[in-house]
Amino acid sequence: MARIMTDREVNTFLPWFPTETMDEAARFFQERFADNYRNPQGYNYAVCLKKDDRPIGYVNVHMDDSFDLGYGLAKAFWHQGITTEAASAVLEQMKTDGIPYVTATYDVKNPRSGSVMKRLGMKYQYSYEEQVQPKDILVTFRMYQLNLDGETERVYKKYWENSKVHFIENGI
Repeated sequence: MARIMTDREVNTFLPWFPTETMDEAARFFQERFADNYRNPQGYNYAVCLKKDDRPIGYVNVHMDDSFDLGYGLAKAFWHQGITTEAASAVLEQMKTDGIPYVTATYDVKNPRSGSVMKRLGMKYQYSYEEQVQPKDILVTFRMYQLNLDGETERVYKKYWENSKVHFIENGI
């Protein structure tokens, strides 16, 4: 986790600043992720290489009404399909567990993240603007969704409703 959290390029599109030290990374983990492991149900996984079980990334799902999928991967392992493979396994488990849908968003300046969502079978729903904290930057996000229960008409609307600027892009 520290390797990912300290890499500036990896953190370019994540909603937090990179950490500078191992101690900072440990505090960040405690503040941001540790409580997730106390929940009765959760999806917070380290992504490891099969050959040596070495952690190189993560996949997590927020257990609020968004069921928002997030992921990060050490730069040395980008463009190898690892995130897609790991997230696919998480989605299969969610479906087995009866989670009805999953959402994911990406900054329009980071289309490779959107490519992962498409490879997972997620469908574009809408775009919206948000002032991202703590970076305090205006970001246009694209929201993707996969209904795991077959309910084809459901669209998670909270991001749409919470943003003054929201729209549907054609050709996505």
